[in-house]
Amino acid sequence: MADSRRERIKEETVRKAVNALLKWRQKKLQSNSDHEEEEEEESEGDDFIYLSLTLKKVPPKALTLAPHRIPLRHSLLPEHHSTLNLCLIVDGKKVTAESALKALAAQGGDPSVNQVLKLSKLKSDYRSFDSKKRLYDSFDAFFATENAVPLLPKVLGKVFYKKKSKIPVPVDLRADCSNLEEEIESACNSSLLCLSAGTCSAVRVGRWGVTEGGEIIENVYEAIDRVVEIVPRKWAGIKCFHLKFSDSLALPIYEYLQPGGEDGGSSLVGEKRKRGVLDSARKK
Repeated sequence: MADSRRERIKEETVRKAVNALLKWRQKKLQSNSDHEEEEEEESEGDDFIYLSLTLKKVPPKALTLAPHRIPLRHSLLPEHHSTLNLCLIVDGKKVTAESALKALAAQGGDPSVNQVLKLSKLKSDYRSFDSKKRLYDSFDAFFATENAVPLLPKVLGKVFYKKKSKIPVPVDLRADCSNLEEEIESACNSSLLCLSAGTCSAVRVGRWGVTEGGEIIENVYEAIDRVVEIVPRKWAGIKCFHLKFSDSLALPIYEYLQPGGEDGGSSLVGEKRKRGVLDSARKK
């Protein structure tokens, strides 16, 4: 698969796009330095670089019901997860709060998560908008057992799912939670793909001030591997990939160009158009 992705998406194309975005971001921050407070307010949660994907067809509803975990080579968290305040939500059936707490106690030292919440307690104690906002603000990241994940959008509401910056990351825990520590560590080095009901979706692959250019490039390829495994028809189902900040131009890195019906065709965007988009991003 590594050979296939490198043949379809040249590393130089990805590098140019990443460097152009980072340069654009730096210039934007410098130009807004006189309005620092306004800029912080406007760009809250927008310091991520996204891998945007467009599918040829709308994905099946079953694929849109829950977020998909996308492993990354480099974490997007601002610090090592051992120094962060983390919350685990359990379904209370397959994985109980008691088994999770027992596994945490067995770790000794600093636990991998700071609080365990049962889904039933979440429903009863966090009904109001204010209580959900307090919960949201109390932790740096959230995780949830796979059985609980599909139920969380209704329980947590728009406080969590509007900006999508703290959507609980799925973890595949055994009933005795003996793999809790390794699952949390793996989840901390992951991003989320929330497939939309349309053809366009995005996954975070970089973060300003956290991941460097080379690390973002490695994350892009890691994310593409997993995305291709998830979407219907794999590469044959993908129309194009772009890289972007939430408020920047979308820079093309891959576009399927149909050469008369045969899948694969030319995987690169026309060089002239691609150079024009990259140059435009650098100048802004």
